[in-house]
Amino acid sequence: MPRTSKRGTALDHSPIRGLMPYARSAAAAGRSVFYLNIGQPDIPTPPQALAYLRSQSETIIKYGPSEGLTLLRQQVINYYRRFDAQLAMDEVYVTTGASEAIHLALFACCDPGDELIIPEPFYANYLGFSHISSVNIVPVTTCLEEQFGLPAPEAFEACITARSRAILLCNPGNPTGQLYNRKDLLTLLEVVKKHDLFLIVDEVYKEFCYDEDFTSVLSFAEYREHVIVLDSISKVFSSCGARVGFLISGNEEIQETVCKQAQLRLCPPHFGQQLAIACFEHGRGYIDEAIEEYRHRREVLYRALQQIEGLGCYRPAAAFYNMVSLPVADATDFCRWLLTDFEHHGKTLMLAPAEGFYFNRELGKQQVRVAYILKEQDLLAAVDCLKLALERYPVALTSAQRSS
Repeated sequence: MPRTSKRGTALDHSPIRGLMPYARSAAAAGRSVFYLNIGQPDIPTPPQALAYLRSQSETIIKYGPSEGLTLLRQQVINYYRRFDAQLAMDEVYVTTGASEAIHLALFACCDPGDELIIPEPFYANYLGFSHISSVNIVPVTTCLEEQFGLPAPEAFEACITARSRAILLCNPGNPTGQLYNRKDLLTLLEVVKKHDLFLIVDEVYKEFCYDEDFTSVLSFAEYREHVIVLDSISKVFSSCGARVGFLISGNEEIQETVCKQAQLRLCPPHFGQQLAIACFEHGRGYIDEAIEEYRHRREVLYRALQQIEGLGCYRPAAAFYNMVSLPVADATDFCRWLLTDFEHHGKTLMLAPAEGFYFNRELGKQQVRVAYILKEQDLLAAVDCLKLALERYPVALTSAQRSS
């Protein structure tokens, strides 16, 4: 039998999707599953955009430009003016979701063996893309007790070596819901300029900020050579399956490298781009309503979680996630047990074990990520299930273990 690749064998399953076989089995057995494991909003995609997509009458779906449709790139330029960013057409590339944008950015910045500095916990797919790009992650640890706030610049500088190429942030944060403000970003921009690095910022959740305004790293024009932004229509327009994202950079060498990679994959999805065009054209009112709905859900979830004894949580500032510590020794085992052995009135829930969001996996051993992407009634029912499950779980921590 032929040997498969070592890098393929070593690649971890997604902590977000890894338990899906158990969820499918639970559903097949007749249980209803509340899916709080993944950032798949239940808010409908903008109806005007779907109507526009249905109206398309192409008889041949031709290749498009490798860098993306010109109209869509112009809409991205117009959209980012809201965040005080002045972009040129050459700075915007349409990608097959933000996932491809991550891959293109790492390929453009890093050679095999180079290092990428990331605050942990971080979006789990950063680890996967770093692995297949042969890039080494260097984590800077943050903690739940401090709501995963940005560490001091000295913590980042202590990680910089001759192989360092970039600092990668998710702002607003997945999985933490934290928000880095203008001062935070300026601090890191000064670090990357001093050490001649890139600052890569994933801004997919920028619209969902509840306590203060969002600052795009693209608004700092004087640092344009050091900045790469990743973005997507997936969350803001509830269009995850359209697979349309963006890579934005004012660095001409990055642009040239990304252009060559984009040509290799020929072009982004045609109908996904058409949907994105219509979303940007009709989306402002839609976005405002979505922000208020997620703000409400944040409060509903936070207040409900506070009622569970032994559970640690905080009120997230942005996005639609909350990292939660549970009174269990192994959150992954607990999440699996929820799907295999637990039900309440025919219902159970699916959570994302947090160890997959950490480079130092033990730090997330007792944590889960909760996505508040369901309507209020379902969120409350899911938290009721969680409370009862923690009471019934056969290997819950004792009081002594919790305090140790």
